[in-house]
Amino acid sequence: MDKKKLRQYRSLKREQKMLEDKMEKLNERAERIPAVIGKVKGSMDTFPYIETHMRIIMDEPKQADMIDRQMRVNERRREQVDKLLTEIEEFISQIPDSNTRQIFELIYLNGNTQQEVGDQLGYSKGRISQIVSENLKD
Repeated sequence: MDKKKLRQYRSLKREQKMLEDKMEKLNERAERIPAVIGKVKGSMDTFPYIETHMRIIMDEPKQADMIDRQMRVNERRREQVDKLLTEIEEFISQIPDSNTRQIFELIYLNGNTQQEVGDQLGYSKGRISQIVSENLKD
């Protein structure tokens, strides 16, 4: 794990919320798509298989397709964001030392500065920086 990926955590959380809101709005739009009547060709189930025309009621195709595409794109992005968030959280949870784990949670998950974390845990800012560097690859 590197610092760049860890620093994304809070932005990823905001993006996750934003994507959830977008999906909710798309679902609401999908419910409001007007219905249209269409005609389809078919044949009878039995011989002599006479061609028939049936009228069906369906969602307006262009709007439905557009909303469906947007939902798929947002869902793929949400899966990527969830995967990155899980990766970061798993990394931090696997740190064996409790103090080090708390430092990482406070800095990268909660957004505290190294100075604030040092004051809270009784370390200097420099020592916090050393602990973080010891546990990360650049």
